[in-house]
Amino acid sequence: MIELELVGVRVELPHNQPIVLLKEREGDRFLPIWIGAVEATSIAFALQGVVTQRPMTHDLMKDLLTGLSVSVDRIVVTALREGTFYAEIQMTSDGSSVIVSSRPSDAIALAVRATVPIFAEEAVLAEAGIEIEDDDEAEVEQFKEFLDSVSPEDFR
Repeated sequence: MIELELVGVRVELPHNQPIVLLKEREGDRFLPIWIGAVEATSIAFALQGVVTQRPMTHDLMKDLLTGLSVSVDRIVVTALREGTFYAEIQMTSDGSSVIVSSRPSDAIALAVRATVPIFAEEAVLAEAGIEIEDDDEAEVEQFKEFLDSVSPEDFR
């Protein structure tokens, strides 16, 4: 398994499709995953520390797990089949390991809130990972600048 860091979320033009971008902690590969608008908003809110009047779904999920004394250990993007990514939320409850299947977007939204690491299987990165050449470093910097300037309202 390869540990990833969350670079951020953005809207891919011209289709206005939200995307979450992950990067190897020790490497040059990026893993782009197309996600839904609701999940993009949830991740963006968590990254920016936005507190809503009422808990969003992923806040509720974290609160439920905490209330049940279940600790989220990490999330893992486990597979890519027919263009669909799969993930697991790996947890501990009463000393026992619990693994739950999840969409990557939901798992990432929970990981941001629970401040747990994100991993991907090597096979997923081998198939869907992209390397950004030195010439593309400016594009990565533009993406980071975009992430710094985007607000959660941009995903509504």
